[in-house]
Parts: sequence; C-alpha cells; structure tokens
Amino acid sequence: MEHISAISTPSASASASTQALPQTSTASSRSSVTLAVNADAAPLPRASKDVDLEKGCIDKDLGRPSQTKVDVPAVLDAPSKEMEKDGIEVTLEGMEDPLNWTLFRKWLIVFVICTGGFCVTFTSSVGGSTYGGLEDSFGISMEVAILTISLYIEGLGVGPLLLGPMSEFFGRNNVYLISFIWFFLLNLPVAFANNAPVHLIFRFITGFSGAAFMSVAGGTISDLFEPREVGHPMAVYTASPFLGPVVGPLVAGFINQNTNWRWTYYVILIWIVVQTVMMIVLVPETYKPVLLKRKAQKLRKETGDDRYFAPMEKSKMSILRTVAASCYTPFNIILHEPMAFLLNLWTSLLLGILYLFFNAFPIVFRGGHGFSLQESGLTFIGLGIGIVFGTSTQFYIWGPINQRAWKSHGGPPPPEVHLYIGMAGAITVPISLFWFAFTTYPSVHWIVPIVASVPFGCGAIWVFTSVFTFLVTSYRPVAASALASNSFMRSAFAAIFPLFSTYMYGRLGTVGASALLAGLTTLMAPLPFIFFKYGPALRARSKFSHKE
Repeated sequence: MEHISAISTPSASASASTQALPQTSTASSRSSVTLAVNADAAPLPRASKDVDLEKGCIDKDLGRPSQTKVDVPAVLDAPSKEMEKDGIEVTLEGMEDPLNWTLFRKWLIVFVICTGGFCVTFTSSVGGSTYGGLEDSFGISMEVAILTISLYIEGLGVGPLLLGPMSEFFGRNNVYLISFIWFFLLNLPVAFANNAPVHLIFRFITGFSGAAFMSVAGGTISDLFEPREVGHPMAVYTASPFLGPVVGPLVAGFINQNTNWRWTYYVILIWIVVQTVMMIVLVPETYKPVLLKRKAQKLRKETGDDRYFAPMEKSKMSILRTVAASCYTPFNIILHEPMAFLLNLWTSLLLGILYLFFNAFPIVFRGGHGFSLQESGLTFIGLGIGIVFGTSTQFYIWGPINQRAWKSHGGPPPPEVHLYIGMAGAITVPISLFWFAFTTYPSVHWIVPIVASVPFGCGAIWVFTSVFTFLVTSYRPVAASALASNSFMRSAFAAIFPLFSTYMYGRLGTVGASALLAGLTTLMAPLPFIFFKYGPALRARSKFSHKE
C-alpha cells in the first residue's frame, strides 16, 4: 500500500537553509530579507549536528516527526563564487509562512490531503470486488484476477523510491497536481480495457502514479504545524491511507452486485476529478524552500535587483543524484540495521494480513454465512471502526503522554517514548486475530467475528503510528529512506499475501489459517518491549541513527 511516510509520522521533515556570516537585517517595503555581506573572513558556517547523510542537508527541526520523505534540498559543501558576492537572502514573514496560517486553513488543507490519500488507497482494494466481473469479461482465472490488487500495491511500493524526491525540486503542490492528473489518465485504460493484460499493466502504473502523492502528503502536514502541534493532524492523516482499503470493498460490493464492474473505476475517475479541483482551489504550496525561491524570483522581477536569492537557488544537487540516493539508501538500511528491518517486518506482516482479509472475509462470510457480495463488503465495517477508534486515542491518550514527555525532557523526547503505543498494539492485534479465528465457524453468529476485527484495526493503526514515528526520530539523518524502506517492504507483503490467501484458507480452513496469522503476530509482539530497553544501545552503534 502506500507510502506514508508515514504517521507518520508516523513524522518529521527536516529543513535546511544556507547560512552566511556576518549578517545584518534590512527592511524592505515588500519583504523582510537577510543581507549577506561579503567579508574576507566569513565563510559559510558548518552545521554542528544533524547532517543529512543522504543529501548533505542540515536538520534544524529536531522535534518534527514525519512519516514522509525528508524533502530538503542539499546545501552546498562550500560557498560558490556567487555566494561570495553581496546578496540579499529572502525570508518569509507573517502570513507568507505556512506555520502562521489560521488553524481553520491548516485543517482544511489537512482534510483535502487526507481525502487524497484515502482515494489512492481506496483504489487499491476495490479490485477485490471485481474478480467475478474480470473473470467473465476476460476469461481469466481467480488467481490472475487477484493480480488487479497485487500489481496496484506493488506500484505503490516502488513509486516512492523514484518519485519521492520530486517535491524537493518542484514543490509539493506541483507533485500533487501532476500525480492526480496522471492518476486520472492512467485509470482510463483500467476502466475501458478490452483484455486482461491492459487492465493489469495499467493497474500497476496507476499505483505507481498514486505513490507520488502518498510520498509527499505527510510533508505538507509537517510544513503547517510546529513540532509539538503536529501529532494530532499527523495521526488523522496516517489513518486515511489505512482506512481507504477498508472502505473500498464496502463501496465496491454494492457497485459490483448491482451493475458492471467497470463502474467501480468510473466512480474512481469522477472522484479523482473532484479531488483534483479541491487541491487546485484549497491546497497552496507549503514547502518553505520553494516559497522562498518564488519570493526571490518575484522580488528580482519587481525591483530589478539581482541580489535577491533563496537558499534553494544556490543548491547544486541534481535530480539524478537525489533519486539514486532515494533508491539505494532504503535497501542499505534494510541490510545493515536489524532494528529497522524487524520493525519493517512487523508492519509488513500486519499490512499483508489486512490485504489478505480482502480474500479471507468473503470465504468466511459468503461461504460460511451465505452473505451476498454487497453484504460481504459490509463486514469490513469492524476494521474501519477499529482504525477510527485507534486514531481518536491520539487526542486523549497518546498525545498527552507525548506532551508530558516533551515537558519532562525539555524538548523532543528520545525515540523510545513512541514505542508505548506500539506496545498496546502488540498486545491487541494477536488477541483480535485469535478471537476472530475461533469464531469463524458457521455455527457462530456472524456478528462475532466482525466485532473481533475491531481491535485488529485499532491495534494495527497503533503499531503503524509507533513504528513510523520511531523510525523517523531514530534515523532522522536518513528519515526519508527509513520510511521508504518500510513502505517498500509493506507493499511487497501486501501484494504477495492475497495471492496465497485462497489456497491457505482452503487447505487449513478458516480457523487454522486465521490462527496461523495470529501466531505470527504473537511472535512479533515482543519487538517494542525489546527495543524500548535496548534501543538506545542499538542506536548508539548505528551509522544511520541520529546521535543525541
């Protein structure tokens, strides 16, 4: 599924700026600027800490948690000849800075971003209700039809590696619009395909396109809120990509029982158009380096003074170099960081189980209780309720705990503080799955396994939130790649699990197969407790981890 960067999060976006000494302030009728005066002995100061190992950028915002890419342009290692000349570095002031926008405007933007993430992941699971239609239209087997979900999710996993750094050069808003325009165009062949290969190939490409939106969205939220304020909006955003797949079968079940399977994608096309209009009207650019660049360009044009500049304009970082780092570093983390690998494995297992349910629930409820297609879609309501409840606890349980940790530490708390919510999820998820497993008998009322799925949704969102935030705060210098590694592994599991789910439930039965999944999550449950105790020592030995 998606790239979330998370929650995160599951989340912090570093900000970098080129500095020059000595500096004096100057007032302008148009803006506030910083005058960088050339002095013989005034080289650019070096950062004392928190240098981004991927891009060479200075992380000044240690407290901002982010589940998304650390979309920060690299600063120069040494001042260029242009930097050594007199220059006027522009700054944002007043309402030019997204941090100073009204709370209503910020939450309106959060709402639009959440609905966009919801749309992208909603599109992943609706394919589960189209199996029968695809089989009849294209003459394919169930195993091939399942690829409509698996290929889309694989696109979501691969996309952030290549598309994630784009906002660093073009801004977040441009990435949103280009992503959704292509998302619309590429969904047309999916809806109107006259053979299975065309449908399946474009399902992968649409997932790849939607991943661009997912890899940037969390960064917008961390652009809008101060570090201590970002928890609530980030929790809401984190829930939307996981709620989308749960609502997908609910809506698609009614569509596919009452009309042609193609209408599933017609509805998505209409939604994409509405979503794109909302983003154009309601979501402005929020990425500070890009805002500074635009301001400098405007001032140069209006005043004719070429001394105005933004730090981003002095960066020598190339797109190819940034994309190469984005592709290489996540796998380097997986191979050399056991703590990151195991946490990635944990979240991957949970997302794999969630997507496996899209095939398992019809077996349990249609096969065991005689539900229709649309009634089977309604059985996912339990998961949805769990996700919504788990998200709501951020406001009255986990948020206050985090605020107290900030106060007691006099600043950002150690990463292990974010494992508390993971501990709760580690206990809740296995209990839910064992409860579900032993109530899937046809003789047990159908409401019982649906109720059993509620704590799974709640526990899963707790685990995702915990892991995303922990990865970002532990591996802050390479936070973007830490989350990309997690996204890639999650998507791989989510793509593979549906492929063997039918065989597993057919061979082991609903009780045995579900109990096996519960046992696997039980094996992973000790992880947050282990890393809470040994995490500081492991981070101290890590070459990627942020050193306090």
